Amino acid sequence: MTKYTSLLIPALLASVAATPAFAQSSDEEHWEGGYIGGSFGLGAQNNDRDENVQFDANLDGNFDDTVNTVTGANAFAPGFCGGGANSALPTDGCRSDRDGLEYFIKAGYDTQYGNLVIGALVEGGRSESVDRVTAFSSTPAFYTFERKMDYSVGARGRIGVAAKGALFYGTGGVTYGRIKNRFTTNNGVNSFSDNGKTWSWGYTVGGGAEIKVAENLSMGLEYLHSNFVDDDFVVAVGPGTAGLTNPFRRANPNGTNLRRGDSDFETHNIRLTASIRF
Repeated sequence: MTKYTSLLIPALLASVAATPAFAQSSDEEHWEGGYIGGSFGLGAQNNDRDENVQFDANLDGNFDDTVNTVTGANAFAPGFCGGGANSALPTDGCRSDRDGLEYFIKAGYDTQYGNLVIGALVEGGRSESVDRVTAFSSTPAFYTFERKMDYSVGARGRIGVAAKGALFYGTGGVTYGRIKNRFTTNNGVNSFSDNGKTWSWGYTVGGGAEIKVAENLSMGLEYLHSNFVDDDFVVAVGPGTAGLTNPFRRANPNGTNLRRGDSDFETHNIRLTASIRF
């Protein structure tokens, strides 16, 4: 996590901790009805230090090949890093994935049975978190994949317990997002093309708490784990000006396709929420 984490989490906890003074005291605080609201928080990346890049060198659709030099050596023997390259040399290290702010709007409806609250909501928004991976070749050269969530929409159910003006709940559901992909390299010999932004299904699970700060206003703190399956982004390495001895052309003269080895785009989301209830 970045510096945002150390600043944001204490602020969120302090906000929620301060609200009970304004909350009503009834164990069966009324939560039934519709609401609209929003959330603001941090999307923290997983530590993907073992992530890699996969190769389809013979263009048969299977990303299980090794790209070899004319001597038969693995052209990507220098290895991979779970971040963005600082230079063409792996010894210069990589920039880490970037945790980022996120912001969402939502609308939902809750039904209450005594202290039990069951509801559903829809939401949409975007995140500034960035996930990177780099492959290093012996040329030397770097090949960096970068992705971030352009925007996403989702639907979640939730179930919770109301107690003394607060609502504690678990939640989960499906989400669909547009992922903004970017590819960079210092290889100026081959040509490169990709299929740009991709769409991905995923899921979100987590939990949180809300507290009534006024009759029709609630605030809360929420933790969510989001995972999108992102395996559609492919970079096509073409001949460019390279000869047939070029490692990308040895198995197939038309070139080689590249993709990320880890299809899971995961974030841990910590959000401050606010809702106006009807």
